[in-house]
Amino acid sequence: MLTLEQEQEIVRSIMAGDKEQYAKIVKAYQTHVTNLCYHLAGDKLDAEEIVQQVFVELYTALPRFRHESKLSTYIYRITVHVVSTALQHERRHLSYDKTIVDEGEDTQMSREEQIEREEQYRQLHVAIGQLKSEQRTALVLSVFKGLSYVEIAEVMQVSLSKVESLIFRAKKNLLNIMTENNADKQRKHRTTV
Repeated sequence: MLTLEQEQEIVRSIMAGDKEQYAKIVKAYQTHVTNLCYHLAGDKLDAEEIVQQVFVELYTALPRFRHESKLSTYIYRITVHVVSTALQHERRHLSYDKTIVDEGEDTQMSREEQIEREEQYRQLHVAIGQLKSEQRTALVLSVFKGLSYVEIAEVMQVSLSKVESLIFRAKKNLLNIMTENNADKQRKHRTTV
């Protein structure tokens, strides 16, 4: 990610007509936007299209950026809006994609540990996909992107108390969904044995 000073300088350069500077923004934030899209939308093909759309919309929105927040917050706000619009338009269910980009891959794990981790990750993403849209967005921004509640409120353009409520309900609902999904899995396993 870029520092605040770097962000401001690059945005000023772009506004002054140096369009090549935009590539620095894309390079600095593409992985973060891609991961956020995967966590929110789940489907790789759609996420790739959404990432492209996010950066197109960001380019046209940059003149309205007032440096009142970090550029990353502004980019996440655009990403959440684009993903939400795409999901509403397509009305598709979220799915897990094994090719999700992992920002912190641990290469020291055994093959068995990797398989177990992938299964847990898949189960988590299936459960996250079952949350209501606002709960999912707040939770993903908090857990996967590490944003503070204040930053999440800024990205989602809601009050801080709403973010707190959304995350509380998302965690509670996520626990219920995962518990129910595990119980269903155990029932199916018992009937096949």
